[in-house]
Amino acid sequence: MGSSLLSTLLLLLVGALLARLTATRLARWAVPAIVLELVVGFLLGNSVLPFSSIAPLAGLTELGVLTLFFMVGLEVRGGLLGSRPAAVLRTVLLSALTPLLAWWPLQQGFGLSTASTVLCVAVLSATGTGVTLRALGQASALNTPSGRLLVGVSVLDDLPAIALLTLAVALGAAPGATSPYPALLPPALALGLVLLSLPASSWWLRRYGPWRPGLLGVLLLLIGCSWIGEMGRLTSLLGALWGGVLLSRLAPMPDGSAEASNLRSNLALLSEVFLPLYFISVGMRIQAGTMLQPAAWALALNLLLLAISCKLICALGISRQDQAAGIDRWVVVYGLIPRGLPGLVFASTALASGVITPAQFSALVLMVSCTTVLGLMLLGRRLAALASP
Repeated sequence: MGSSLLSTLLLLLVGALLARLTATRLARWAVPAIVLELVVGFLLGNSVLPFSSIAPLAGLTELGVLTLFFMVGLEVRGGLLGSRPAAVLRTVLLSALTPLLAWWPLQQGFGLSTASTVLCVAVLSATGTGVTLRALGQASALNTPSGRLLVGVSVLDDLPAIALLTLAVALGAAPGATSPYPALLPPALALGLVLLSLPASSWWLRRYGPWRPGLLGVLLLLIGCSWIGEMGRLTSLLGALWGGVLLSRLAPMPDGSAEASNLRSNLALLSEVFLPLYFISVGMRIQAGTMLQPAAWALALNLLLLAISCKLICALGISRQDQAAGIDRWVVVYGLIPRGLPGLVFASTALASGVITPAQFSALVLMVSCTTVLGLMLLGRRLAALASP
């Protein structure tokens, strides 16, 4: 058993390394490592390493995802609104509501169930915050007016999308599916714990002062909150996000402090190690047979057009006053197009819960991959054009 597990882990790590090395060579075409890791996973899963063989490693592959959403929770605070709170809120509202326009076309055109439609709307609403922030950082544009506004919108953008994912799982989880969310806690109790934790954290600060946890304490909070979200069918993603919000309240750390930098470095290391394994595992879930189904490609094409259209409408959230203040609306719009990690996580969660079929899963992965490549390409060119004299 141990030898087999180590062989599987070694094969996954070698695949992740090959994907990263290839991504470096293809950087000029804005092909991110995430897409190549999906391709590696697809090849492995349909040849020498079926997805069932990595079941013992499922928890490890998901740790990177939970860590990333925990880090997003750390950033959910008033500072995200920046100096243009109205522009951020307008853009987030447009990004969350415009995907609802896709409801009728998806249901009528492809016969999707209510739960499947909600899931598709959730993926259309999401934003690949991680890949977008990386692109801004590489272009030294994180601290520009456009970059700061894009960061705020992209982080807040995922909150309603996670809520829609939770609703989709609650509505459509198949009775016989191998769901990652066994209802060991009543959803109402789990939600009550989430709501009560906010005033409880304020009471703790008044009575005991700021909490100063070590790395082990942070991991316990991350995994414990994720467990509560999973057991209560609120999804482990919402639990991890909640854990990050709790930590930011219980252990406030000034931006730029050594303590905050050390925490973010440790969490980033976890994501860097385990996220590639997760992307490969997602690719392994894609059944080769579904790629031969015209219905899957038709759904993928329509989802791609809807995904791009929904984010283009977000340009209306940037007013002339915002543009006069130095915000480039196309930097914001192009940065919202990639669905990246959230889109893949939502699709994988829905597949495991029986909300969508393997063909629908393949269509969603195709859409996420295309929007990620296209969005990063457009964002990179726009940032380069703005930087040139």
